[in-house]
Amino acid sequence: MDEAKKRALIEAMAAAMIGHAEELTALDQAIGDGDHGLNMKRGFEAVLADNDVIAAKPLPDALKAIGTTLVMKVGGASGPLYGTLALALAKELPADPSRDDLARALRGAIAAVKARGKSESGQKTMLDVLEPVAAALESGADPVAAANGAAEATIPLKAIRGRAAFLGDRSIGHMDPGARSSALLVAAIAGVLGGISDGG
Repeated sequence: MDEAKKRALIEAMAAAMIGHAEELTALDQAIGDGDHGLNMKRGFEAVLADNDVIAAKPLPDALKAIGTTLVMKVGGASGPLYGTLALALAKELPADPSRDDLARALRGAIAAVKARGKSESGQKTMLDVLEPVAAALESGADPVAAANGAAEATIPLKAIRGRAAFLGDRSIGHMDPGARSSALLVAAIAGVLGGISDGG
């Protein structure tokens, strides 16, 4: 993957988080502590500030840099979880990944996020988007449609993990903010990679 594409990927992900910060904050105010949008905005602003340095690295090293920045700059639970996701992808992906590579790496990264968050799919978290995206990559389906549909599907769920779990039944009827931010990032990445086509 060339430097220009890596720079475009970082710009697209940062734009998605910065542009939707208020929406993510509103979602988190309903069932969390209301800081998800601001935290994600802060984290990706820091990544964007180092874009020239990060984009010049091979993809695995670039992902490691992104993950490390997110762990350091994003507060709450999101920083460690998104940081873990990026760091795990860094270990699994080659420098110029195919769609199959992405699917396999995402499965490995999901396992790392599950271990870090002590959570599973169906508990109203970002995993409820990441699992269907991995399945879409494996089957040849559209990962963006899978991500958006999966984020919507968190609305009727009762939160089992995270701050929202303290609300119990009151968490039902609200989209999970982590699921929404995951879907936004999937759409941003797919937009740059041309729908995540085979061959990188």
